Amino acid sequence: MSPASKPAAPPRPRNRRPARRDDHALRQRIVQAARERLFSEGFSALKMEDLATDLGISKKTLYLHFSGKLAISRAALEAFAAEARADAEQLLGDTRLTFLEKLRGFAIGMVERFTRFHQDLLNDIAHHAPSLHRYVDEVRGRNLPYIFGRFIEAGQLAGMVRDDVSPVFASEFFLHAVQGMLHPASLKKSKLMPAEIFDQSLRIFFGGLLTPEAHEDYEKLFPQRAR
Repeated sequence: MSPASKPAAPPRPRNRRPARRDDHALRQRIVQAARERLFSEGFSALKMEDLATDLGISKKTLYLHFSGKLAISRAALEAFAAEARADAEQLLGDTRLTFLEKLRGFAIGMVERFTRFHQDLLNDIAHHAPSLHRYVDEVRGRNLPYIFGRFIEAGQLAGMVRDDVSPVFASEFFLHAVQGMLHPASLKKSKLMPAEIFDQSLRIFFGGLLTPEAHEDYEKLFPQRAR
């Protein structure tokens, strides 16, 4: 076949415009603003027009990034979970801290995060957005076993956690305990805030896992808060 008779090369596909940096920045701002309102006011009180006003943008622009408040709330909770996991990884990798300091640092960080929750946030989500509540359970089911499995393994290596306990069993045990205590019915019965439940759960959980010497050191370093 002569060069003149060669079939024409197919046209090159047009490159799709990459997401602009300012689009990503705006999306992050939206998620942060939604997180603040969601955690302080609850899901049912969250309104798209309020978010648009907070951000100084139009509702149309807001809907270009998210289909509605359910999607925004899900993104806010995803960010919350990712932040907790990243903090755990950072603490576990910090060679300047002892295991007990890492453990308490994580506990304090999580309690502070839960303190920002509206008192009835989980009940509100369960009542007005069941699919979002199921997603919260799914995320918790992925994050807690992973994070606490890592802490238990690190504690065993440091000689601070009993070595006769399976990290997989212990982390799953903690997950189901927390899942149960954060259920709307349990929250109502206990009359405790999520932050208080998480704090007390950690004390009970690691109180049984730590070696006697480690438990004594833990209480010396981080005495129980006065109530």
